[in-house]
Amino acid sequence: MTTLSDIAREAGVSVSAVSRVLSNAEGTRVSEGTRARIHRVAKDLNYRPNFAARALKFQRTAVLACIVPDLTNAMFSELVRGVESCAREHDYTVLLSRAEVMLELDAALARLLGEGRVDGVIVQTLDATDPAALDALSDAKMPVVFVNTVHPHHAGSVILDDHRGAATATQHLIDLGHQRIGFIGGLAAAGSARRRLEGFADTMASVGLIVDPEWVTAMGYRPADGMAALGSVMDAGVRPTALVIANVNAAMGALLEARRRGWSVPQQLSVAAIHDSWPAENTWPPLTTVKMPFYELGREAVKSVIARISQDDGIDLVVGSPAPELIVRESSAPPLAD
Repeated sequence: MTTLSDIAREAGVSVSAVSRVLSNAEGTRVSEGTRARIHRVAKDLNYRPNFAARALKFQRTAVLACIVPDLTNAMFSELVRGVESCAREHDYTVLLSRAEVMLELDAALARLLGEGRVDGVIVQTLDATDPAALDALSDAKMPVVFVNTVHPHHAGSVILDDHRGAATATQHLIDLGHQRIGFIGGLAAAGSARRRLEGFADTMASVGLIVDPEWVTAMGYRPADGMAALGSVMDAGVRPTALVIANVNAAMGALLEARRRGWSVPQQLSVAAIHDSWPAENTWPPLTTVKMPFYELGREAVKSVIARISQDDGIDLVVGSPAPELIVRESSAPPLAD
């Protein structure tokens, strides 16, 4: 195993110089040529840092935890890819964990941070989770960053521009000529659900279109929720000709329910969903979606938690770039003439 002494001898410098250069220590006074030579020799000798020793010295593990509620949810793959990409650039390893209920999440946070197993945590909560109830976050300075959730007493959240995403889906249906447009939303307690509903309502109001309350639901983002919501909306006295569905998973459930009831999509009902995932192009018909920047969301979450590890004050950030992208597939079309 290559040691710092081996690198120092080969590079013709002191062991302390090698240590400071390879650990990116602040205030290291070596020339750029020497710095480059140390890195070149370290690479040639296949040097691998001893992270256990480094953790003892700097009281850091160089490990971040990323906690999501469901590892089988295709939507989270882009989020995790962004987290891993940015973490790798900052020499962090990512520990991926799952917590399906609030008590599991609370216990996981307390254990991971309290026992010094990780330096910081990125958390994607369940839609029904009240973040204010997480006892592990009683200290507002803890290196924890929420994804898609704003904690009322803990500055440090990274969220999507849900308002713009819903507006993009709604405008697409309006541009196709639809006027009777409904909205299948998430649980009212979820911040993302409220923001998406506002984006839908504001866009409808901007062109003078009225939304029938019977065409709006708040049942959740799961496929089963989408199935139940579609039945509720389509059993109204007057049916909408199009739906904005606030989550692609709920939209897949809605498509299945429409097929079971014999309603043709998009001939009788157009559907546009928020979020995109690989199953969306394999449904029947393939779903029109609004792709949100989940990859960039993951990267910004890592930057934010690293800033908190460095004792910077937390901020709440909306990831607006790239903008939500409309992906038109076969579930949306102009309405049939009455």
